Amino acid sequence: MEARDKQVLRSLRLELGAEVLVEGLVLQYLYQEGVLTENHVQEIKAQATGLRKTMLLLDILPSRGPKAFDAFLDSLQEFPWVREKLEKAREEAITELPAVANFSLPRESLLTLL
Repeated sequence: MEARDKQVLRSLRLELGAEVLVEGLVLQYLYQEGVLTENHVQEIKAQATGLRKTMLLLDILPSRGPKAFDAFLDSLQEFPWVREKLEKAREEAITELPAVANFSLPRESLLTLL
């Protein structure tokens, strides 16, 4: 998963925990797409509350490969408002990146900043 997508998940973590119920279609879709393993699904389902299930999913997703974020978006069919919020946050993250990417300094100056 790209750093930008990880940041989006992190920045919306509490909102996602409050709004997304991962039981049902979300987990099954992510399992179907190979983002989650059977063990992941069982571990998430074993959590006591919906919030804990969602938080565990959010902990697992960033390490599940480059298609994990897009598959997560696709899994949110029952939660279109959440999907829109994630897409908007992702778009804002994309538009912020070029300003940093276009900023150029001589290598020596860049090293002193680090």
